[in-house]
Amino acid sequence: MPPATEPSRTYDAIIVGGGHNGLVAAAYLARAGRTVLVLERLGRTGGAAVSTRPFTGVDARLSRYSYLVSLLPRKIVRDLGLNFRVRGRTISSYTPVERAGRPTGLLVGGGERRIREAFERLTGGKEEYQAWQRFYAMTGRVAERVFPTLTGPLPSREELRRRIDDEEAWRVLFEEPIGVAIEANFTDDLVRGVVLTDALIGTFADAHDTSLRQNRCFLYHVIGGGTGAWDVPVGGMGALTDALAAAARSAGAVLATGHEAVRIETDGRSAEVAYRTADGEGVVAARHVLVNAAPQELAALTGDPAPEPAEGAQLKVNMLLKRLPRLRDTAVDPREAFSGTFHIAEGYEQLATAHAQAAAGRLPAAPPSEIYCHSLTDPTILGRDLVERGYQTLTLFGLHTPARLFAGDNDAVRAELLKSTVAQLDAHLAEPLVDCLALDADGRPCIEAKTPLDLERDLRLPGGNIFHRDLSWPYAQDGTGRWGVETRHANVLLCGAGAVRGGGVSGVPGHNAAMAVLEGE
Repeated sequence: MPPATEPSRTYDAIIVGGGHNGLVAAAYLARAGRTVLVLERLGRTGGAAVSTRPFTGVDARLSRYSYLVSLLPRKIVRDLGLNFRVRGRTISSYTPVERAGRPTGLLVGGGERRIREAFERLTGGKEEYQAWQRFYAMTGRVAERVFPTLTGPLPSREELRRRIDDEEAWRVLFEEPIGVAIEANFTDDLVRGVVLTDALIGTFADAHDTSLRQNRCFLYHVIGGGTGAWDVPVGGMGALTDALAAAARSAGAVLATGHEAVRIETDGRSAEVAYRTADGEGVVAARHVLVNAAPQELAALTGDPAPEPAEGAQLKVNMLLKRLPRLRDTAVDPREAFSGTFHIAEGYEQLATAHAQAAAGRLPAAPPSEIYCHSLTDPTILGRDLVERGYQTLTLFGLHTPARLFAGDNDAVRAELLKSTVAQLDAHLAEPLVDCLALDADGRPCIEAKTPLDLERDLRLPGGNIFHRDLSWPYAQDGTGRWGVETRHANVLLCGAGAVRGGGVSGVPGHNAAMAVLEGE
């Protein structure tokens, strides 16, 4: 990355935080002819959407934090002329299980016939597959209607309800806990669990939580791209933020890394942002300030009352393997099983038990997690030598491990949780995972784990919450404003994941904050 340019005194817009949403806003505003400064605390842009080489002396460039793409509208890619591509996964998921003493599982993908046969193999009948088809046909219709609204002004609740035009879907997704619909539509515990997982990614909730935070999480996981498909970023997640940074720079935006914003002063018409660097302090002025940080950070910068504390609940593990492990379920090719989402300990009752144990202050005895292999779909993240030798990556995302569980001794609890999480995976493998791990240049296994407290320390995610706070409904409510990015200060906007319709790698809050600025001028 080129060295940071020293900021001048006055801009049309200052963007605090150079994550992907801030870069989207910067690129849109600069392309519209506005002078733009991005202040980024770290020595690089990208935030949580970056690629790094975490293992010493190993040419593997992994998506260290965020890792899949679904919610990024193609509109943003086209508007900004991004050199960025994604690849679809032919396999959606594989979920292993042992039944009657025999290893088996559910493979979803490879065409309708194979999926139907996989359901029949697991359940012994046709009913669960037919229920699956009906349920996801319903979510697909919702996705087609809701996803296009994300880059426009917020619809009202009733406008969105009329747009969806399906009262059963509205009730299932927006009005009653998602667990009600899952239990009404499916009977097999494993199938129920596979459906529920989309409601729990980064969200600590039970299937029947009356707050419906699990419903909001489920909604955002099934509407992406208008289809709900989750794609692999070619070149890793850093390819997206590198492309965004290039687009912003080429349009004239100034990206100042190593510049930490420490205070925002505003009268609603103009603003000043104080910052500090390794060499000293400074102040810059602008008509608008867009904050690509958590609501807690926004409150600290403006001196406003802090919002409710946020808490993350996930374990992120990155691995490099010499080879994919063999499976106990010999009916499934590991290259297919790991190319989609590989569910571990995510039966419906297992998920409920894990949540109850964590809510009681204990690590889940059987930690649930999801795994996938980026390099099977996109080997470009590995050096040629590693590809030729058959090396593969594994990304694991664990559920139901809230930040509070790590407060006593983060390092010790991380090690304990990683050990028990790997043990859950090993139960479905024909060989231990450790036998497949590659070694770095110092002879250490290529595996790293990040807890919510690690994410809070490294990225300032509040409580390690990957969404900055609970996800919101994609419609207007009291105080949300026209675009969902407004704050109590007329010329200060929130363009990070904590905005309405934020969360995930989407660029939507960045786009919407830029539109709010341009529309208001």
